[in-house]
Amino acid sequence: MTGVACLHGRLAPGGTKWAIGFASSMVVLIGCAILRGQSVDPGSAMLVEIRSYRAQAARQAVAVDRDFFYAIDNRSIEKYSRSGGKLVGRWDAAGTTPIVHLNSGVVVGDRLYAAHSNYPSVPMVSSIEIFDTLTLAHIASHDLGAVEGSVTWVDRHNDRWWVGVANYDGRGGAPGRGSAQTSVIEFDDRWARVRGYGFPPELIAWFGGRSNSGGSWKDGVLFVTGHSASAVYALRTSSAGSSVLQVVEKIAAPISGQGVAWDRQGEVRNLWGIRRSAREVVVLALP
Repeated sequence: MTGVACLHGRLAPGGTKWAIGFASSMVVLIGCAILRGQSVDPGSAMLVEIRSYRAQAARQAVAVDRDFFYAIDNRSIEKYSRSGGKLVGRWDAAGTTPIVHLNSGVVVGDRLYAAHSNYPSVPMVSSIEIFDTLTLAHIASHDLGAVEGSVTWVDRHNDRWWVGVANYDGRGGAPGRGSAQTSVIEFDDRWARVRGYGFPPELIAWFGGRSNSGGSWKDGVLFVTGHSASAVYALRTSSAGSSVLQVVEKIAAPISGQGVAWDRQGEVRNLWGIRRSAREVVVLALP
């Protein structure tokens, strides 16, 4: 954490100007609790919007690096400057490409890694599609095949790849499976499966019959989203015993679910998300 520190539950000196007054203090205190692994009353935490951008492709997710952000749609990606929100590049899937449903993305180095699936077709198959962030050229594809669901997000954490694997109660669901089978899979650098994690029943209920759409790690906490709810859910893994993820907090957020991304190169306390119906990318603050 930079600029703001957790000191015995109080706002420490050196806070920046991203929020003011009561809202700032509340977000800092809640953020401290989350990063310590403590919980506050469900629904009392909130992420504060600090700015937004119009982006036509903001229908599935957003990814971000130091100078640009990337709005992601099913078959297109738009690159915008962070400084003024100017569109500087666009990639569109050619008519014959098998890319049909891009989901969340993450920037690692000079590559944008995007989760992809054949949703709503069954049987479900998924891949990780890789783009050059400079040119937005599609440069590689890693076939995940059938992974017991539909891959909706990918992230990099602790030298591992992490992907969300969604299952659905309705459209796009596979016979014999539903949203309760939604999971997270940890892979090594060769995309060999290391471990799988299930979601707790209360989080499945919050997903409301849809599933997990986004996920991004921050300081050992996994922040995930549902399909459309204006909320972000903070989770931790267990160091022993059950592989069911543990809910730390349910956090209100002025977004509409879908893919999210922590800023790891610029304003590192900020979480980026989208408002799908408004075609907006939204920047949110949490210490």
